[in-house]
Amino acid sequence: MIIKSLGYLGFNSEKLDEWVDFGTRVVGLQLYERSDDVLTFRMDERQQRIIVRRAPPDTGWSGWEVEDAAALEVLRVRLTDNYVPWTELDTQALALRGVCAGISFSDPAGNRHEAFHGANIVPAPFVPGRPISGFRTGDHGLGHVVYQTPALVKLQAFFEGVLGFGLSDYFYEPVSVAFFHVNARHHSLALAQTPNSAIHHVMFELNQLDDVGQGYDVARAEPGRVAVTLGRHINDLMTSYYVRSPDGFLIECGWGGRSIDVDEWEPFELAYGPSLWGHDREWPSKEAEQEADAIRDKAREDGLRLPVQVAKGNYNAGYEPLAWWEQNRRKSLPEIRADAAEADAAE
Repeated sequence: MIIKSLGYLGFNSEKLDEWVDFGTRVVGLQLYERSDDVLTFRMDERQQRIIVRRAPPDTGWSGWEVEDAAALEVLRVRLTDNYVPWTELDTQALALRGVCAGISFSDPAGNRHEAFHGANIVPAPFVPGRPISGFRTGDHGLGHVVYQTPALVKLQAFFEGVLGFGLSDYFYEPVSVAFFHVNARHHSLALAQTPNSAIHHVMFELNQLDDVGQGYDVARAEPGRVAVTLGRHINDLMTSYYVRSPDGFLIECGWGGRSIDVDEWEPFELAYGPSLWGHDREWPSKEAEQEADAIRDKAREDGLRLPVQVAKGNYNAGYEPLAWWEQNRRKSLPEIRADAAEADAAE
């Protein structure tokens, strides 16, 4: 793949003071630079991962990292061959992003994207805005971004056919959503079919579950801050909640995201929709929420259980093996019930 990770994100906002408090105290980012017109935030050893620029809010821009200058040239050629206009980032833009070289272009829906290489590393250690163990970044990039679009099929063709993203999985209920990977992170990009073109949310993955739980407590203390309650996703296995940013789009704070083998992965349609449990949303109509409830009800009634992904050295194994789980973990609940009925009949 030409694109190797989601390297940074930029947002336009007229609420910079609110972003300082939100980014540090609520999310846990480190405020790195602040001027009258620009904020930059760190998540790790890099100069910045998040840029907030004083301007009327819009969908912002996504910065996609490539390996080196040669890979960036390959992408220039691919964009040109597919009649996608692009421009070089100027010296001022490169300095703000903390990168060696980059280009800017737009997808068919008008969302702005950048591709770059050579991110600056800061010698000083990352200092989070509130006590957390840190964010899972590295080769997985900063997290993922989700765009709403009325033209999902057209955008899917662009990201897969032009930029070389891989399809991870997809579902059609309660809305149509497709998930795409560029590295071992289950998805760095998702597209949701809606009447509007907008950014829906950005996901930051924390290193420990307690970081998420404590952040949830911080967010719940502010009326209206939590937009989606604590829950767990079915496809990327993320345990997370969503908060409203100062400009209204959502930030998902999660833990335990799934890693995939890019070379072996086969895309498929999800049978149960986005969440195994939780993730109650505050904005849908009563009918839409009932539809979401029905999907979760089916997962519960079918006894769907999914593994938890943990980092090496960041867990203690249980004292005894779960014999029933080990025996049946590859079976569905109907298969287990059928086995039990067969055994009863044999007796």
